[in-house]
Amino acid sequence: MKLDKLSIALISLSAALAHSCMWGLEAANAQQSVEFDSPIEAVNAQQSTEFNSPTIELPASPAPGNYILGAGDQIAIEVFGYEEFTGSRVVLPDGTMPFPFLGSIQAAGKTVDNLSQEITQGLNAYLVNPVVNVSLTALRPVVVDVAGEVYRPGPVQLSSLTSAETQLDVNARITAATTTPTLSSALVAAGGIRRTADIRSVIVRRQLSNGQSQDLSVNLWDAISSGGQGNNLVLRDGDSIFVPKAQPGAEIDPSLVASSSIAPDNVRVRVIGDGVVQPGEVQIQPNSSVAGAIAAAGGPNSDAALGEVRLVRLSETGQVEEQRVDLSSLVDNYQVQDGDVILVPKKGYLVGIDTINRALTPILAPLGGIFNILDVFNIFNDD
Repeated sequence: MKLDKLSIALISLSAALAHSCMWGLEAANAQQSVEFDSPIEAVNAQQSTEFNSPTIELPASPAPGNYILGAGDQIAIEVFGYEEFTGSRVVLPDGTMPFPFLGSIQAAGKTVDNLSQEITQGLNAYLVNPVVNVSLTALRPVVVDVAGEVYRPGPVQLSSLTSAETQLDVNARITAATTTPTLSSALVAAGGIRRTADIRSVIVRRQLSNGQSQDLSVNLWDAISSGGQGNNLVLRDGDSIFVPKAQPGAEIDPSLVASSSIAPDNVRVRVIGDGVVQPGEVQIQPNSSVAGAIAAAGGPNSDAALGEVRLVRLSETGQVEEQRVDLSSLVDNYQVQDGDVILVPKKGYLVGIDTINRALTPILAPLGGIFNILDVFNIFNDD
């Protein structure tokens, strides 16, 4: 028997009162089990416990249509013409969500379209041709594992963030922007990519619903070199990311990579010698010059031999390379890399590897006195 709106309202009220105790307990358990990354998410989760929420402006889904729902996902449901069914809900830790007349619906493991079809079929017993719209408003926290040529390998947690700054359009409707967990955001969360990374073939391993795994190869270099968006893959919970090491001679411009959004915020450089005001380790932007690194160390003093500055770097083959940098001509085309050592000598000194080793003595002495310049780079890589 199909019900009219008055009957539905009365039955909904009775069902809501009878179910309030159980729902309150489930909501409390959900709040204890699901962690939110911002006050906005916590407020949205609290609001999702109400059956009769005000009609909301449904935002575009922040995930592709084949996204699999899970505990912690926030969804908006609208049954057109029936506000008592419309509202925002969160998928509970057991994978279910309560819904008027239908009880607890299994949401985890289904797509948004699957869930919409199931709700429509269930409401067919009570409504005439119900029109149901289900959309995903916020993704659950996503945990992925990042390995390879990044600065902080290991598991990282990402989430879709609903912006606290809302925008009012001309019709005074409030819309909120959402972001999705992507490959680039995972690399940034892992400290950024190393200069040795081969970003032409980043591997994302994904577990499929049939128990098999799938390896996806993503070329981030094309996007960086062309200035486009490229294939910034949307990640799923449980994905594993591997950033391989680039082979010598790889056609990747490190200056472009260093200025990209997946580079680390800072790189560490040691500035040493008697010609610098405050010798020691400095942290600077990855696309900085040798002069910028020296400036971060207090700048050169009056005795500095600016024409004899040395940039010492550990090559990809493990060899120590030394380059003379003439800063007296005010021309500095050298871009520093993480782990570089810069020597600023005093005037009148002959500079070589032995001189650099002597300049490093205050750094190496506490380590036992048996180290040389190669060990400085190893210390950098171990940190």
